[in-house]
Amino acid sequence: MSETIMKIDHLQKDFSIGLMSKKKVHAVNDVSFDIKKGEIISLIGESGSGKTTIGKLILRLLRPSDGHIYYNDKDITTDYKNKRDYYKKVQGIFQDPFASFNPLFKIDRIFDMIFKNFIESDKNKKEKINDALKCVGMNPEFILRKYPHQLSGGQLQRLLIARALIMDVDVLVADELISMLDASTRIDVLNLLASICKEKGMAVLFVTHDLSLGYYISDTTLIMHRGNLVEKGKTSLIYNNPVHPYTQMLLKSIPDIGKRWDKNEKFLPEDINKKIDDFYKNSDIKKGFIEVEDDHKVLFSL
Repeated sequence: MSETIMKIDHLQKDFSIGLMSKKKVHAVNDVSFDIKKGEIISLIGESGSGKTTIGKLILRLLRPSDGHIYYNDKDITTDYKNKRDYYKKVQGIFQDPFASFNPLFKIDRIFDMIFKNFIESDKNKKEKINDALKCVGMNPEFILRKYPHQLSGGQLQRLLIARALIMDVDVLVADELISMLDASTRIDVLNLLASICKEKGMAVLFVTHDLSLGYYISDTTLIMHRGNLVEKGKTSLIYNNPVHPYTQMLLKSIPDIGKRWDKNEKFLPEDINKKIDDFYKNSDIKKGFIEVEDDHKVLFSL
């Protein structure tokens, strides 16, 4: 069994509605899951489901309203005061790679900053940078003297992955990592990420709304809906046997390349909300997650 390096335990994040209102919205509501070494987890849901908020909580960009995040058995929500040590092992890559680079400086500066802030010794610095760049399929001599605007989005994403390799990251939060890339570049980046996870043991939380890509790359799938984790387990089991009405709707919405879209088919959000409400009301199973088969759990009631 793979080693668990991070544990998300009953995590919750509430946001106030307006400045004076006491009302709150549950962006993340009682979410729990484990991240194992070398595992790729797809966190899937529509916009506003809470998946990006979970990523920000793990990266300590937001404080949880309740619950805990354990990294190597340390509670980072209370005990982990040294942020530098934490960020050396837990990093994020976001949707817009251009926003991660200062356009006034050349690419080599990002690696200089890594060694200055996170790596104590500069020994073999050039060799480590070159090895990381070659690992992501880039030519160090060509890349390092370039400015960010001289590179494509795919090249910049590869540089961010190289940064994680140099730091020997344990957990990488990849939030919509490939949504800005063209189709051919997407597959290249995903294949690169998968091979690195197998070779280096790095775990990836792959935040996405694209179910096809989630199926392609992930070992485990988590389905989010309105801040709740509604289905979780082995990817093949969830895709072949979706139980929760929301998961069924998501999979049904994937376009079939061999079938034309029915222009007369209508989708009303109210319909799926009613199905979910009925699913919870009609369930005679106790509150919470129930294992419907090995490594496949479903939320049967709130």
